[in-house]
Amino acid sequence: MTKDDPAPVILIDDDSDLLKATRQTLELAGFAVSASAVASEALAALDRNFAGVVVSDIRMPEVDGLQLFDRVLRLDPDIPVILVTGHGDIAMAVKAIKDGAYDFITKPFATERLAQSVARAAEKRRLVMENRALREAAEQAQEGLPLIGQTPAMERLRRTLRQIADTDVDVLVTGETGSGKEVVAGLLHRWSRRARGNFVALNCGTLPETVIESELFGHEAGAFTGAQKKRVGRIEHSSGGTLFLDEIESMPAATQVQMLRVLEMREVTPLGTNEVRPVDLRVVAAAKVDLGDPSQRGAFREDLYYRLNVVTLSIPPLRERRDDVPLLFGYFAERAADRFRRTVPAISTATQRHLKDHDWPGNVRELAHFAERFVLGLDHVGETPSPAAMESDTAMPLPERLDRYEAEIIRETLGRNDGDVRRTIEALGIPRKTFYDKLQRHGIVRSDFSR
Repeated sequence: MTKDDPAPVILIDDDSDLLKATRQTLELAGFAVSASAVASEALAALDRNFAGVVVSDIRMPEVDGLQLFDRVLRLDPDIPVILVTGHGDIAMAVKAIKDGAYDFITKPFATERLAQSVARAAEKRRLVMENRALREAAEQAQEGLPLIGQTPAMERLRRTLRQIADTDVDVLVTGETGSGKEVVAGLLHRWSRRARGNFVALNCGTLPETVIESELFGHEAGAFTGAQKKRVGRIEHSSGGTLFLDEIESMPAATQVQMLRVLEMREVTPLGTNEVRPVDLRVVAAAKVDLGDPSQRGAFREDLYYRLNVVTLSIPPLRERRDDVPLLFGYFAERAADRFRRTVPAISTATQRHLKDHDWPGNVRELAHFAERFVLGLDHVGETPSPAAMESDTAMPLPERLDRYEAEIIRETLGRNDGDVRRTIEALGIPRKTFYDKLQRHGIVRSDFSR
């Protein structure tokens, strides 16, 4: 669930009229409500990945609200549970709060009271889920599994990698610069039985034509001027493991012919010898252009493309999976903070806007470098809104634009002051009562900015 998606709410009440009215109230407030008259139905829909809030009456037949709360607590103590109580149940509700319930509301209640409580609880749950995702990403990275992303495209990519990792087929990986092609190649290696062998990487675009043949195939001593001793080539060194050829579209034409034979025969002949050496080879090739398109393929051999194209994996650019940007940025910022021995600064409104609106032409690599500059305090993102943000603002009436600007200033000032009310009020130069009125008006939760 992204920040802009409606937060899910599971609502339980055996009073059908009250259930219907409360559901309408919460739906009008922007929540996605699933209503049940019995707690057992609600429990069947709950698991640890539930991203929303549970609202339940206390007095119900079969499973009452307190029993429901106890089961939710055992399922995941971080799922917010709001209990709706009659006056006679207040003592029970207070005990439930001490045990970890998020809130209790007495009947009859104002609709605004319930909606505000659910909104705060939903925001807390969203942060919990985001933090869990960050921890899981960090754990994956520590295990050498840094393919971070929760969008459907990335989930499909991970599933496909798992399916083909141990099949030994050659793979062609396509994607823009900085999108993570070497990460994908590394996962194919680590998730296969070839992980015991070497992962050998060669960027075909960085080596001169006079050197790449020796690098790939190796040579014997005296094979050419300067070849003073025998050298094992990258292909032979990767035998039993994985050979990763990056920017294969840059491979010289003569080397392409030799590479085609290697792929077909699974053998290599080093320079300066007629000896043919068999290799147990798996090739993962990467290209930043579509080799299937003749206009982009250029001088790359068509037969070599079809020989490599047993399985093709396409990595989507970051601009096509924008929901992954906050998760990736959080991971890279935490990693940079550990590396530079800094704390992660509060994110300014300008930085948030940049993360949301920027197209990231350098993809994940660009985002990682931006996160490093951010941690070092070098991310001088201007306060001038992006064209997309400016177009959105100009379509709004002036009062709404002013409200939006005021809310951004308050959020940024709270972030700079770690949620400290006194310092924030002094910086804004407004009375305390006015400050709290504006928090309520803009739906800003001060505690969200506390360290």
